[in-house]
Amino acid sequence: MTKASYQPYGLLKGKTAVVTGAGQGIGRDIARLFVAEGARVLVSDITGAENDTAKELGEATTACRCDVSREADIEAMVATALEAFGRIDASIHVAGNPGGRWGDEITEEEFEAITRVHLKGMMFCTKHAVRAMAPNGGGSIVNFSSTASMNYDPLISMAYSSAKAGINSLTKGFAGKHGAQGIRVNAIAPGFTLSTKNLETPPEILKSLSARAMLARAGQPEEQAKVALFLASDLSSFVSGVTIPVDGGWTAKLA
Repeated sequence: MTKASYQPYGLLKGKTAVVTGAGQGIGRDIARLFVAEGARVLVSDITGAENDTAKELGEATTACRCDVSREADIEAMVATALEAFGRIDASIHVAGNPGGRWGDEITEEEFEAITRVHLKGMMFCTKHAVRAMAPNGGGSIVNFSSTASMNYDPLISMAYSSAKAGINSLTKGFAGKHGAQGIRVNAIAPGFTLSTKNLETPPEILKSLSARAMLARAGQPEEQAKVALFLASDLSSFVSGVTIPVDGGWTAKLA
């Protein structure tokens, strides 16, 4: 997202947010957009790049290193946000690691690494976001899933797709349990998007994956960020418990 190409509407003016995976790609674009829309944002990552994001975005941000596979780190991240901002209005969980090999090739270590970050990480990020939001009358939680959770894909690890399907399920569960507290929980399922890791895709595969969408192109990180903005803002005040594909129409073509 470039400042020149976007005119903010103040949709998050006075609000606070936590964004995991904010050191690069989709998470970084979400942090940029949220700051542009008036939010104060805790930017979290495991790589150290969260400091670069915070430096770029200035006084509206607080940086925090967090390994989302560790509940203690997540709890400390939420405590840091509460100390810095006093409350959390939105918690956006983007952090993840790449999918591994196919099911009959994956090792136990690879399976545990994927599920520990994606499924366990989302579970405990959501748990602690709920605990922070409930005393203040609610908030919005957005978990990042994937279109890989919705059907078979020969190019994607079954460990990755099953972990993402678990995210869809826990999103519904938290939404159902905590809706009466004013907490909305939704998920975004990106299609093939030109995030940092996907920019390394070989050209022939990049072309093939981009052509899958009805729009015949890959998505941009800022297009995922704009849907996260909608879900974090009051525009989506009656939206909860859903997984929204942001995929240019790719899942509509699935058998």
